Amino acid sequence: MGSSTRIASVKKQIVEQFRQHPRDTGSPEVQIALLSERINYLTEHLKTHRKDFASRRGLIMMVNRRRRLLDYLSRRDPERYRQVVERLNLRK
Repeated sequence: MGSSTRIASVKKQIVEQFRQHPRDTGSPEVQIALLSERINYLTEHLKTHRKDFASRRGLIMMVNRRRRLLDYLSRRDPERYRQVVERLNLRK
């Protein structure tokens, strides 16, 4: 199994866990969960590749995007926000 196949299967699992309805792939919860997975992966990558500044910049951009999505969700539906934060074990 190649790495792209593994990534696709992980992505599919995350979408299935966080979707709101059967065809949901873009709700804030799904986007936040996918970003969190990529953030965790890149964080581990940067522990061994300390000078990979391009990936570091991408990581910072992803963290900011996730923060904006979380802020949006907290404004629109505080209960869904609390559920996502709890399920993903995010601080705050």
